[in-house]
Amino acid sequence: MKLLKFGGTSLANAKKFLCVADIIEKKNKKEQIAVVLSAPAKITNYLATIIENKIDDEVLKKINLAKNIFIELIQDIKRIQPLFPYENTKSTIEIEFNKLKKIINGILLIKQCPEGIKPIIISRGEILSVDIMKNILQSRNHEVTILNPVTNLLSIGNYLDSTIDIKESKKRIKKINIDQKNIILMAGFIAGNKEGELVVLGRNGSDYSAAILASCLNAKCCEIWTDVDGVLTADPRIVSNTYLLDYISYQEAMELSYFGAKVLHPRTIEPISQFQIPCVIKNTNNTESKGTWIGKENNPSDNSLKGVTYLDNIIMFNISGSCLKDSGNTIARIFTILSRESMKIILIIQSSSENQINFCTFEKDIDYILLILKKEFTLEIKEGLLNDFNIVKNLTILSVIGSNISEKNNIASKIFSSLGSSKINVLAIAHGSSKHSISIVIKKENLLQGIQNIHNTLFFKKTIINVFLIGIGGVGKALLKQILKQEKFLDQKNIKIQFRMIANSKKLLFLKNSINLNNWEENFKKSKEKFNLTILNELLKNTCDSNSVIIDCTSDYILSKQYISFIKKGFHIITSNKKANTDSLKYYSEIRTTALKENKKFLYETNVGAGLPVINTLQSLFSTGDCLISFKGILSGSLSFIFGKLEEGVLLSEATKEAKKLGFTEPNPFDDLSGIDVARKLLVLAREIGYSIELKDISIEPILPERFKKYQNSEEFLFKLKELDSFFSERVNKARDIGNVLRFIGSIEKNGKCSVKIEEINSNNPLYKVKNGENALTFYTNYYQPIPLVLRGYGAGNDVTASGVFSDLLRIIL
Repeated sequence: MKLLKFGGTSLANAKKFLCVADIIEKKNKKEQIAVVLSAPAKITNYLATIIENKIDDEVLKKINLAKNIFIELIQDIKRIQPLFPYENTKSTIEIEFNKLKKIINGILLIKQCPEGIKPIIISRGEILSVDIMKNILQSRNHEVTILNPVTNLLSIGNYLDSTIDIKESKKRIKKINIDQKNIILMAGFIAGNKEGELVVLGRNGSDYSAAILASCLNAKCCEIWTDVDGVLTADPRIVSNTYLLDYISYQEAMELSYFGAKVLHPRTIEPISQFQIPCVIKNTNNTESKGTWIGKENNPSDNSLKGVTYLDNIIMFNISGSCLKDSGNTIARIFTILSRESMKIILIIQSSSENQINFCTFEKDIDYILLILKKEFTLEIKEGLLNDFNIVKNLTILSVIGSNISEKNNIASKIFSSLGSSKINVLAIAHGSSKHSISIVIKKENLLQGIQNIHNTLFFKKTIINVFLIGIGGVGKALLKQILKQEKFLDQKNIKIQFRMIANSKKLLFLKNSINLNNWEENFKKSKEKFNLTILNELLKNTCDSNSVIIDCTSDYILSKQYISFIKKGFHIITSNKKANTDSLKYYSEIRTTALKENKKFLYETNVGAGLPVINTLQSLFSTGDCLISFKGILSGSLSFIFGKLEEGVLLSEATKEAKKLGFTEPNPFDDLSGIDVARKLLVLAREIGYSIELKDISIEPILPERFKKYQNSEEFLFKLKELDSFFSERVNKARDIGNVLRFIGSIEKNGKCSVKIEEINSNNPLYKVKNGENALTFYTNYYQPIPLVLRGYGAGNDVTASGVFSDLLRIIL
């Protein structure tokens, strides 16, 4: 005997009803099957609103609407399965809803709904589900036995939330003579009290019914069919990289359920655990999925964690005062009164040294708990033995579940570390009270980030980097291509780079999980989300996981002024944008102070030398105590190319035009030839070395006369540049005559004096052969003399710059 239970989502429409019938048929070929059915999706909730709201004439309209849902359902079944007895089923539906209408008319007369009538109203969906399934199976030539839960399941409790007496119910069902060839059907959610009245079993009542019937029939297995593949390691609506659990123990399932996982209600687990009946969670939308097996305790060698879950809308009561220490029965009185009033206490945290106790409960109970506690301890409060009750609202309890979790090394420390990385404070912790769970209390606003951090730390073997990319010009696109190309390599290194946002100055593409880099451009074009700083900051507010990074591949000054704000939100910053590092010394220092305080990285390797390891090399060098004697460098790839062409006899205007065509220059080459870009890079280096200077402190010897500033149009600028061709040719020839070349060089002296100018250098200089877009940097230091440290390579181009950004990205996790 095997028991199958199908929830409301599995019976949501005609196709799903018939799919359930197919599953029942297939299972019945191997062994006898008992089936427990819920009402079709949303029907029970719909009927519940009838008894929860004011009973008036509008209720009859709602009854008709509910009836029509069932009529449409069986009409669709008839179209798909022609032998289905539509007229007989329709007649049953009409009879049931006519009963409801008579009940409602009676309620309208007495102007109230008796408690005993409420379960009759809200249980119609389950009863009709059984009748519809009976008719489907009989039309397929199957014999069916229907068990009446009112007469066979004895309940204890109130009309709307009863508990089953398993022992008595077992006796009753044992007396029934059921043909072993018959398929057994029973409505879930329903039972009968000792007076024979219909009652319902409260939340998850159908699952509970299934567990009870499985126990009563001595079923060898209880299958709970729903709309998910089984038990996952976390809520997939919140955490993107969850995975299916093959097996969990009864106790683990109980803990998961108790702390909020939508697996099974604890009441459902109790009977299957008591009678050692295995339970399988299966998916009617994916019948091939193996599901999750719930059974006896795990093998002691099983060290795997099983899930992270949460309870929302929690409050924490803080009760303090001298009587907690001096009077031993005060704490007992607190929990006796709460137990007597059926108030659920989720966590208890006691601190005897501070004469206080904290307990967590649901927010909905706050007013009543406050009322009964004040009434109970009126005298103690009046005498000052108890302080006013302090209540902390808007909390969440996160719980990590796993067998013998309290004995596992480093689990608690990993939890705290993952939360600490995002500045999430832990208000309370329960560790050791249950050997299968660790629970922490945090603010509700940190739920999303907290559960993602913990899950990624404990359950995902790969190190995840969440990227928010702003700027998809040449460098941004090259970066995306490089990361896509390296996916296999990164996978081998257990690194997963997830792009959560891709944006330009006009719009953005954002996904809660991860953007597929194979078709990001197509999806970006489809996106209708606008981009501005207000929208960006709102989006970032609730999306920061551990290892979340903002990459700025723009040259936008306003965006660079947001870096401190981004860091405070929990993001690392990687930027090829030089604006922040060349802003005021005050802002430059504030970024670093904030990054240090928030334990975040601010990386900008490509600010100087594109993909060359300049910044990282300098930081490593000077952190070991080395000191600069002097520096000279060619810091512009575009000017390296142009001056190299001048050396070959190419005219200035033609060399500049060729550099622009190859993508070495800014849109208007004046920006390159002005020398300001080289000055900014020199400023970054000087500050990195330790000099507290501003951009205005750098002496720039202009390449061009002042009058060229007015030519903002690139074509006009290049045309006018011809006026300087002969001057530069003469200057180049003069240098060549004595064996020298011209180079545009940035210099830093030991006293911090910085300059940018054209210099004439000979063949002994390390910069002599640097051209064709190369950068070269020569550092004379205490450690590197008389031969300098030289860094040389291409310092311009999208690919090398993107490579530098990519390198910074991997440094986030190193």
